[in-house]
Amino acid sequence: MMACFDAGLSRAGLNRTLSAVKMGAVLTGLLALAGCGSVGVGGPFSGDSRPAGGGPTTPLAQDTGSAIGHGPVKIALILPLTQGGAPSNVGQSLRNAAELAMSERGMDAVTLLVKDDQSSADGARAAAQAALNEGAEAFIGPLYAANMREVGRIARGANRPVIGFSTDTSAAARGVYELSFLVETQVSRVVEFASSRGKKSMAVMAPETEYGNVALAQFQTVAAAQGARIVAVERYRPGGAAAAAQKIAGLGDAVDALFVPEQADQMTAVAGAITSAGIDIKRVQMMGTGVWNDARVMRLPALQGGWFAAPDNAGFNIFAQKYRTKFNADPVRIATLSYDAVSLLVALSQQGGGRFADATLTNSDGFRGADGLFRFRGDGQNERGLSVLQIRNGTSTVISPAPQKFTSPPGT
Repeated sequence: MMACFDAGLSRAGLNRTLSAVKMGAVLTGLLALAGCGSVGVGGPFSGDSRPAGGGPTTPLAQDTGSAIGHGPVKIALILPLTQGGAPSNVGQSLRNAAELAMSERGMDAVTLLVKDDQSSADGARAAAQAALNEGAEAFIGPLYAANMREVGRIARGANRPVIGFSTDTSAAARGVYELSFLVETQVSRVVEFASSRGKKSMAVMAPETEYGNVALAQFQTVAAAQGARIVAVERYRPGGAAAAAQKIAGLGDAVDALFVPEQADQMTAVAGAITSAGIDIKRVQMMGTGVWNDARVMRLPALQGGWFAAPDNAGFNIFAQKYRTKFNADPVRIATLSYDAVSLLVALSQQGGGRFADATLTNSDGFRGADGLFRFRGDGQNERGLSVLQIRNGTSTVISPAPQKFTSPPGT
C-alpha cells in the first residue's frame, strides 16, 4: 500500500495517515510538488570540497551545533557547518533545509542532534560518536565521502542506519545509504533514452577527471547492454578539448550521438571546441549529465538540441520558494537532500519497531521526495526516477518524463 504525504499535511493529518500504514508496508511518498525551472544538479563528487549548483545570495547566520525539535526519537544530523575554521554556507543551507522539513512535520516527533563535522574525517568521527552517546537512532549526513565512511563505521557498529550525501559510491554500503544525485543513474537514463530513439553509434569526449572516469565507465556498461556501438572514446585534460573534438569530427557519419560528461564551468571551452571542429549537432545528438542543467550550459550554441538526464525541476522550485520565505536566501541545489532525508525519517519514526531497519529503508517501491521518486539499494546506492530534458533556445524542456513508479527490481 502506498502512503503519500503532501508537503502541507498537518501534524494531526500525518499521525492519522501513519496510523493507517500497516507494519508490513512502508511509506512510498513524501511530498506532492509541482512547478518548473532550471538549476544544475551537481554536488560534491568523491569527497571534493567544492560543491556545485549555486548557493545563498546573502550570508546566513551560522549554527555549529544544536538541536532542532523536541520529539522522543533522536536522529543525528552531521554536516560541514564549518570548513577550515570558517563558516560554511553549504553546510548551513543543508541545516536550514532540515529545519524547514522539521517545521512542516517533525518538531513533536523527532529531535535532530545537529553536529558539525568541520569538513574533516576526524570531525565526522567525533560528531558521530557524540551523537551515538546522546542516543541517536539514525544518522543523516555527512556530505563528503571520507566523512561518510567514518560515520558509517561508527553508526553501523551500533546497528544504526546512515543516510548520507556523498556521490562517491565507494562510500556506500549496506546500512550506509546515499541519497545524492549519482552520476551513474544520470548516465544510464540518458543512454537508455538515446538507444530508444535509435542512436546506436556513439562516441565519447570525457575529461581526465574522476567525474569523467565514473561517467565513462557507466556509459560503456549501459551502451553495451543497449546494444550500442561505441565508435570512439576521446579523453582530454583541461585545455585539451580541441584535439579530442577534431578526432570525433574526423569520424564523420560513423557517429550519431556524442556523450560529453563535463562540468558546467568547463563546458564553454568544450562547446567552443565542438563548434570549431565542425561537428554537426543537427546530425550528431549531443548528450550529457545533470550538471548540464545550468543556465551557462543551456546558452551554448553547440548544445542546442542536447539531451541530459536530471531530476524534474518542479519539486526543487517549490522547495526553494519555501526556503526563501523562511530564510531570506537561496538554498544550494543539494539542500533538497537534507530536506528529503529528514522528511523520510520523521515519517518512519512513527511506525514503531523496525522503523529504521534496512528492510524498511530498502523498500522496493521507494519513496517520493522534492526531487521525485527514489529508492535505496541493498548496497547503499540509490536509484532515482529521472527526466530526460532537451536544451532549446537557452532553456530546457522535458522530453521524457520521470517515471511515477519503479517497474523493475532494484539493481542490488
